[in-house]
Amino acid sequence: MTSTAPAAPRPDPPLDSDERSLAEFGYRQELHRSLGRYASFAAGFSFISVLTTVFQFFAFGYAFGGPVFFWAWPAVLVGQLLVAACFAELAARYPISGAIYQWSSRLSNVTFGWFAGWIMVIGQIVVVAAAALALQMVLPAIWSGFQLIGTDPAPTSADGAANAALLGVILLALTTVVNLLDNRVLSLVNRVGVTAEIIGAVLIIALLLTHSERSPGITFHTEGAAQSGLLGALLVGSFTAAYVMIGFDSAGEMSEETHHPRRTAPRTILTALGAAGLLGGLLVLGGLLAAPSLTDGRLAVDGLSYVLTSSLGDGVGRVLLADVVVAITVATLAIQTAACRMLFSMARDGQLPFSRRLAKVDPRTGMPNAPAVVVGVLAAALLLLNFASPEAFLAIGTTCIVMLYLAYAMVTGPLLVARLRGRFTATGTDETGARLFSLGRWGVPLNALALLYGLAMTVNLAWPRAAVYDPAGGHWYFQYFTVLFLGVTVVAGVGFRMYRRRTAPVSTAPETTASEAAG
Repeated sequence: MTSTAPAAPRPDPPLDSDERSLAEFGYRQELHRSLGRYASFAAGFSFISVLTTVFQFFAFGYAFGGPVFFWAWPAVLVGQLLVAACFAELAARYPISGAIYQWSSRLSNVTFGWFAGWIMVIGQIVVVAAAALALQMVLPAIWSGFQLIGTDPAPTSADGAANAALLGVILLALTTVVNLLDNRVLSLVNRVGVTAEIIGAVLIIALLLTHSERSPGITFHTEGAAQSGLLGALLVGSFTAAYVMIGFDSAGEMSEETHHPRRTAPRTILTALGAAGLLGGLLVLGGLLAAPSLTDGRLAVDGLSYVLTSSLGDGVGRVLLADVVVAITVATLAIQTAACRMLFSMARDGQLPFSRRLAKVDPRTGMPNAPAVVVGVLAAALLLLNFASPEAFLAIGTTCIVMLYLAYAMVTGPLLVARLRGRFTATGTDETGARLFSLGRWGVPLNALALLYGLAMTVNLAWPRAAVYDPAGGHWYFQYFTVLFLGVTVVAGVGFRMYRRRTAPVSTAPETTASEAAG
């Protein structure tokens, strides 16, 4: 009788450069790394999604700012490019999922970074809900049969608000399913959707500009603006641009699924914001120039959908609006994906309730399934506010912007402190051996401007203007909704941190080190 010795265990396959880079931060490769440069660009661009956000908030910007609200666009773009430049530096040095949480934690401390991540992920969930509501601005304009509740499609009406919530829930069910599939499917949907959006945006811009009814000089006028005074019109009108130009950090959020992220993510963060900023500004300008009338009240209610169908004809207009539906779908999908990665990253460090479940990755698909379901369900629950009152549409939209702007400031602030203390330098190389993206000697002044801009816009957006948030009166909770929501988020975070400190094991969250801060 012969005996057979047990076979020696197979050695683990050698790690490639991307996996070694992740291992340096104490994490192993669980998410499937399959995204190239265009897919990384698509992640950031689809979150911003100019067709989704401009169509959703154009009417609001025009209603309160009049034609002059256009000039808030370049101002916000410059401010956000400052923030994006800082994020590009960080994406090169910390190519990890949960970007805002990871960056803030490593630049400051675990507690401060946790609150940055907590505020960011709650904000992302609210953005998912807000993006899903955008279908109401487009689908009923394509076919009246999409108005499933009541007859008035305006999102500010009771019928429109309720129908927006219903359409949004249906969309969230679809995006949640896609977020449970293989990330190669997710990437394909993103790339196809972004390509269609860019082609559609360019075509819409060209058609609007060739159907101009007036000269660009109209953008210096404020007639018809609900907000009195030039400064007031610009401050409130800036809500549109502020809502559009967020989410460019998603390219960094997907770093653990991107090939050569230290080289790729910084460039795609900047190109996604730059492309979206240019296309969005031209869309706003084209809409103002091609609108049949600036004074009949429709532009302040129906926005760009009205311009397309009125100026280009029902047939062409509806075809282009169908492209906008694709953009809204892909945007909702991308934002939900970003929120999933944030939940996964924080849970992996044991920093959230039910962390073990939220951090589990399906080895077959490379997708964290539980976060996708959690984000989808919570976003759908927020949509129920729309059944309560039409004012919830604006409250949800503004709240998500404030949450993200504040989370961004909780990164640019610690980054500026690290620079001033000499703990953040421009050293290091990417996967190809080239120097990491760096602002060099311009780092301190540009970082300081990015922080000041972010804090100023946060205050501007959160300021409880009754004329903006509660125009009908009698709903004080909508006037102060953003401030109250942010307060509840912080209080809930403090409560959880206190509970966890008494019951949880030692934290595995990232700690700041001088070597990491130096890159």
